[in-house]
Amino acid sequence: MVIFGAAGDLTARLLLPALYNLARADLLSKEFAVLGVARAQISDDDFRKRIREDVKQYCGECIDDAIWDSFVRRFYYMAGDFNDDNLYPKVKDRLATIDRDHSTHENFFYYLATAPKYFGLIVNKLSAVGLMQQNDGHWRRVVIEKPFGHDLESAKILNQELLKLANEKQIYRIDHYLGKETVQNIMAFRFANGIFEPIWNRRYIDHVQISVAETVGVEGRGSYFDQAGTLRDMVPNHIMQLISLTSMEPPISFDANAVRDEQAKILHAIQPMSDEEVLARAVRGQYGEGTIGGEHVPGYREEEDVPPDSRTETFVAMKLLIDNWRWADVPFYLRTGKRMPVRNTHIVIQFRRAPFVLFRDTSVEHLMPNQLVLHIQPEEGISLQFAAKVPGPVMRLGTVDMNFEYQQYFGKQPSTGYERLLHDCMIGDQTLFQRADMVEAGWSVVNPVLDLWKALPPRNFPNYAAGTWGPKEADELIERDGRRWRNFTE
Repeated sequence: MVIFGAAGDLTARLLLPALYNLARADLLSKEFAVLGVARAQISDDDFRKRIREDVKQYCGECIDDAIWDSFVRRFYYMAGDFNDDNLYPKVKDRLATIDRDHSTHENFFYYLATAPKYFGLIVNKLSAVGLMQQNDGHWRRVVIEKPFGHDLESAKILNQELLKLANEKQIYRIDHYLGKETVQNIMAFRFANGIFEPIWNRRYIDHVQISVAETVGVEGRGSYFDQAGTLRDMVPNHIMQLISLTSMEPPISFDANAVRDEQAKILHAIQPMSDEEVLARAVRGQYGEGTIGGEHVPGYREEEDVPPDSRTETFVAMKLLIDNWRWADVPFYLRTGKRMPVRNTHIVIQFRRAPFVLFRDTSVEHLMPNQLVLHIQPEEGISLQFAAKVPGPVMRLGTVDMNFEYQQYFGKQPSTGYERLLHDCMIGDQTLFQRADMVEAGWSVVNPVLDLWKALPPRNFPNYAAGTWGPKEADELIERDGRRWRNFTE
């Protein structure tokens, strides 16, 4: 594994702890090694010391010295500038040495933990020195972080550039949301349970809500975030993946392309919005100062490296419709934002109400709809909300929850969300990685929104206080249809 950007935050917080967790679970091959590449001028020993500190800080578990000694001996480092043509022959030579010492069979995968501007450049330069070529049974793969492009046109250009240098089976477009157990469990839950599979359609489901709420602000990434915004940062990737897994047809198998074919069909079936529909079905917001967890926090425009008149959105809500037989007329409501009251990602499946006719001569005034909730973070689990009679001589109904939590049933497994994805890359399983057509289809959904918002700058930013659930327009978006957001307080 070659990590470009080995001295960066992503490597420290997520990649290194994930690799250590794989080693502890005995899922790393004995013929595995890592070469870190970054600008910092440090030695192999310095790199190994830094790795220990990073894993100790972010893994949250005690380091097993026996496992650690075997683990850290596999790590090497070299300094260089990604723009420098001379770096890549040196990488090739160093890989030959590491390959000989660790018997890695000349199987290499390159993880681009870098700024997006380097994605195409690094792959181009690797290809120029023969490091993307697959001969004699050896494989070469490249893992690319989001954002994959900043709009539809740039995503297409990047795809074209990469596909000139590598085939689709060599390209792993990673989305760490798909490493979460509940996201992976969506398919198992839907297709392995005879209770739910028959009712997963327009006949029984009223609507779907997908919420990705964050309590954090821009976390020192003001200059990057102000160029991107929440719409680009979250919707074409994370949220489109959640929509496609929730709504896809059953694949013919768990083969990577069979699963991704069905996901792609859903993304292509999402109705593109006209300018008028964007105005009616898309809401943007930007947080002002407020209180979270009892602490005062500044507004977005007061954050470091953010212009004082910034028009960048930190909140998005949308109503999407899927044009196919299963989901015709079933709205999918999505929202995502920063500086919200709690950190919580969930999918709410709201079923249609039962007929009221049986209860018309009782004190029951209305029937609550059943809700199935897939909890993705911070706690992973599934809950089902349904009505039950309140004990007593009068017919009264109360709402009860049946809850399943992964940790309670299966125990807590140390995880960053990257373990499964890195392991899949090593064994060549692309099921949880986006294909070129999926990336472009996701951008096709948000491009009309990006274009209109660019043409019509917001006039009322900031329009929600930090520590709240977003602007009032987001509530109005769903309430116009006689529905309400499901908010969780923890």
